[in-house]
Amino acid sequence: MKTIIICAGGPEEEIIPLAPFLEDGAEFIGADRGTLRLLAANIIPIAAIGDFDSVSEAEMKKIEATGCFLEKRSPEKDETDTELALSYAYSKEPDRIILTGVTGGRLDHMFSVLQLLVRNVSHMKSTQLIMANRQNELTLLQKGTYTIEHNEQFKYLSFYSMTEAVKGLTLKGVKYEVSGEEIIFGDTRFTSNEILEASCTISLLAGICLMVRSSDS
Repeated sequence: MKTIIICAGGPEEEIIPLAPFLEDGAEFIGADRGTLRLLAANIIPIAAIGDFDSVSEAEMKKIEATGCFLEKRSPEKDETDTELALSYAYSKEPDRIILTGVTGGRLDHMFSVLQLLVRNVSHMKSTQLIMANRQNELTLLQKGTYTIEHNEQFKYLSFYSMTEAVKGLTLKGVKYEVSGEEIIFGDTRFTSNEILEASCTISLLAGICLMVRSSDS
């Protein structure tokens, strides 16, 4: 599976451990100040993208010295830095894109990224989109069947509709199994489920479903 990690400039404690993905052959993209987060972890990204308005001149020279692809844009632009980084990631045709460093800090930034993922998931159906920090993993699901492995790090499993309704939701191998259910936008009935076996099966017939895997700490 080809994976690209986009690292943004959110609080350091919100960034997932990066070394395991490096060992698995993932590629990395720095979104603005997130590039410095990668360099601090001894990771040279394939690209550094953004307006870099929060980066000092000395830090910018450090980024340029890596020799990675650099796309420096004007701060007066319509796209966010993360959006530009996501577009570049799509051009590499990965199987999976994980965004980190986009939670915590300013909630408007986190919400804009979630909206961005919802907008893109319908157009790039072959690419799995995940937003993650050390306590949560958010994945967008569409029509289809998915097998989710048990992970003690993320004990809880919740589902929310990101469209008017998610239809035909079936959950097997979890504490609260359902068959052919509908989740309407704003519904909270599907919060805090748990995987009871080695894996569970999730399927849905229509809509965009946000799956949140989380832990208490």
